Amino acid sequence: MSTQPEVSSPSQAAEPSRSFGARLNAYRLLWLLALSVFIADQITKYWIIHRLPLGSYGPGNSITIIPDFIYLVHVGNTGAAWSLLTGKSTLLAIVALGTLAAIFMFRRTLGLRDRLAQIAFGLLCGGIVGNLVDRIQHQHVVDFLDFHFGSYAYPTFNVADSGICVGVALYMWHSLRTQSRESVEK
Repeated sequence: MSTQPEVSSPSQAAEPSRSFGARLNAYRLLWLLALSVFIADQITKYWIIHRLPLGSYGPGNSITIIPDFIYLVHVGNTGAAWSLLTGKSTLLAIVALGTLAAIFMFRRTLGLRDRLAQIAFGLLCGGIVGNLVDRIQHQHVVDFLDFHFGSYAYPTFNVADSGICVGVALYMWHSLRTQSRESVEK
């Protein structure tokens, strides 16, 4: 009687799959930052909506924080940054959903296990969701931070926009830093 070694199936030989909780925990910094940005964004927009009527812009219609520099206003933006694609709120909502789906699908390629990448994408995703909720709820994004630099008025923005811009800038810096480090190692 010959004895042959027991052959395990590929599923037995593979590393046991991680639980949903463990996978969720691997991205906890991203989730915490996204939730924080989203909550801060929605609270500030709620306050503005209940404090100033839509269209409040300019002297006498805004709240002055620092004269000739920072004002709180209440405007609706149906476009993207700098009012690009104005009137295309539905299209921009679809793009936002697609972007969130792409981030999820390419999370490994994007290196989202890295701490700095999680910070960048936490800010980015929180901002995307904050503006997406506005587009669905109000058919426009609520903008309220109005900065003036002499005679130049910077486009009005919100907390979500800030999260998106800082998140993109951080990820670009992280990507350049990672590429530079990898080229030195070769």
